[in-house]
Amino acid sequence: MNDKHTIIDCATQLKLHYVKVDLDRTVCQAQIDKPTYMSFLAQVLRNEVNGRMEREQKRRLALAHLPSQHDLDNFDFNYSSGISKQEMKELRELNWLDQAYNIILMGPSGTGKTFIAGGLVYEAVKSGKKAYMMTMEELVTVIKMKSISPTAMGNYNRIAKADLVAIDDIMLFPMNKEDAAGFFNLINTMHERTSIIITTNKAPTEWAQTLDDEVIASALLDRLLYKCEVINLKGNSYRMENRQTIFDKKNSNNKEK
Repeated sequence: MNDKHTIIDCATQLKLHYVKVDLDRTVCQAQIDKPTYMSFLAQVLRNEVNGRMEREQKRRLALAHLPSQHDLDNFDFNYSSGISKQEMKELRELNWLDQAYNIILMGPSGTGKTFIAGGLVYEAVKSGKKAYMMTMEELVTVIKMKSISPTAMGNYNRIAKADLVAIDDIMLFPMNKEDAAGFFNLINTMHERTSIIITTNKAPTEWAQTLDDEVIASALLDRLLYKCEVINLKGNSYRMENRQTIFDKKNSNNKEK
């Protein structure tokens, strides 16, 4: 068995996948750079570590359940007021995450709430945090199913132990008292341990009506607002201003003439 086959065999036994797949490229580069033995070994191990980190990040991004638009570099400040470029920069630095601060993004549809929430989850995952995003409806389903579904229980535990959870469209639909109590219990578990981002088109003062329970609504707000930044977004709907059509706009204009 030659040296290459020996290395591949050892890498397979030790589960060093990236040492094996990058071997030819690493050796070819070494023939050009002529590194010391220690530098070459360091590069081999660095390739393995980098490969594993990249694979883990892809896994966490898949679990994060991000919306299609989540790159905050592409956020259009012309369509939404309520947050400045400097404030966005500070949010993206994620210092608030280490202090378990919450963020409430309020405003009408199309003003960028979901975009910002998804973007911050994306930034958190890239920085190595456990971060997830879901709609309120999806979260309530997990809470309701956790006692009868191992998958739902696994998802519930993953959410409860996360560094950041973004809940989209909270209080969009009325909740019965049982669901409201389950939601409160989860928020209470995450209180001061997990940062929570909430998007909503309803002011916190309206939540009691949606929950049909003033006591739960008050307790929920107490925990969410304790360490929280409330961002009120205003502006025209980006979706309506940029809505797509199946017709060729140029041809449509010619027909009108």
